[in-house]
Amino acid sequence: MNKILLQKGLKLMSYFLVLCFIGPFVVHQAFQNKSHSLYYPVLALGLILLGLTFYFGFKGIRTLVTALLGEKRKKREY
Repeated sequence: MNKILLQKGLKLMSYFLVLCFIGPFVVHQAFQNKSHSLYYPVLALGLILLGLTFYFGFKGIRTLVTALLGEKRKKREY
């Protein structure tokens, strides 16, 4: 088990967890205020945060799996 890689994976998953709550909240607030002049920038910010949520989620899970199980070995071709 690679402890440094495990710490990196846990940090990425903590970013994921925080963004899981902030992203949908910002998008919801944008849809609640459709008549406001900042509707489109707030909606764009929310969608960017949702994209970052998926990125940190997949990257964090991949890093944790690599830290716990090790690198994937390639098959030898004879």
